[in-house]
Amino acid sequence: MEKQSVAILCSGGPAPGINTVISSVAKVFLYHDFRVIGLNYGTKTLFREKVDTIDIDYSIADSIFNKGGSILKMSRYKPKDEEFNTGFFDKNNVKLLVTIGGDDTASTANRITKFLRSKNLDVKNIHVPKTIDNDLPLPDRLPTFGYQSAKNEGVRIGNTVYEDAKTSGNWFIVSSMGREAGHLAFGIGTSCQYPMIIIPEMFNKTKITLDKITDMIISSIIKRKILNLDYGAAVVSEGVFHFMSDGEIIDSGINFTYDDHGHPELGNVSKAHIFNILLQQKLKKINLPVKSRPVEIGYEIRCCEPIAYDLKYCTLLGSGVKKLFDEGKTGCIVVAKNDGTIEPLFLKDIENDKGKIKTRMVDIDTEDFRLFYSNLHYVKEKNYEAAKKYVTDPENYNVDRILNWN
Repeated sequence: MEKQSVAILCSGGPAPGINTVISSVAKVFLYHDFRVIGLNYGTKTLFREKVDTIDIDYSIADSIFNKGGSILKMSRYKPKDEEFNTGFFDKNNVKLLVTIGGDDTASTANRITKFLRSKNLDVKNIHVPKTIDNDLPLPDRLPTFGYQSAKNEGVRIGNTVYEDAKTSGNWFIVSSMGREAGHLAFGIGTSCQYPMIIIPEMFNKTKITLDKITDMIISSIIKRKILNLDYGAAVVSEGVFHFMSDGEIIDSGINFTYDDHGHPELGNVSKAHIFNILLQQKLKKINLPVKSRPVEIGYEIRCCEPIAYDLKYCTLLGSGVKKLFDEGKTGCIVVAKNDGTIEPLFLKDIENDKGKIKTRMVDIDTEDFRLFYSNLHYVKEKNYEAAKKYVTDPENYNVDRILNWN
């Protein structure tokens, strides 16, 4: 009889720790005499006649354990329901499909699980929560793997940028990856003690506009001047664009390329460049001479080597996959809790009515967020008189007022 197999695939963008998960899953299943098959390009060829695979042995697993990037090629391909078939699983005696990815990959895994179940095929599916965005709804604010390592590298860059600001006496406008959620920008900004942090979750009582973002940065610049500090840095999450209309983005005056549907292709332009250009335009308009430079934190942090936190975390997640498999669990995310226990988080319990996994946003109602926000540098009502040295209308730069948090 053909040896039982476990198949592993990765989808979405890279994150530190992917190879650690692949290595850990492979080692524990190889130890129990399973064949371990790695699938290249996520689900892109999974349901085709020729599936792009590699066999992972112990030597390969051991060599990639602490490396950044992914030995398995990745893609964002999402198969349609009509593409689904059982060919690969039948041919290779697959008993478990391990999917490594974020919310889109989890949602696709959820669909595959339902399909296999409908065909009465005994294939389990366990998902490992990967994303530097930290936006999967894990319990107890547990991070997705890769987030801590990416944040650590982002903080290294962010601190260097801040030192440059102090040394050169100017401002840096930093844009951070994160898709819809602001976890990464918030984590980097708070760790670097940036005077201004802007994430989409802050706009819970008002519409997000580029003018408001620009005015929030200027508010910080003014407050720092009042404090006799002529330098600083602001970090803005790219997630703000996910809540803007195409019209708002196009009206910015920035030159974009457009996709086949007429939407501006934000991936082709630096978000930090956009924020910085708009800031410089407004500063000249109000006659406030301040030098600023854009810095993009994105692709630089996705394939860095995992730090100790993620090396241990990913090892535990990989071992946890085997534990849940032995318990007969399927259609779930493997969760490694702070108390050391491994538990399943079933995808059906966190999907919306369309089968998509809910996005975890930054909770701005927590005490830690309120404490960090209270320490940002921005114009408040008590600063109006001092701020009039720099602008005639300081009340328009009160961030509490801009966010409608009065």
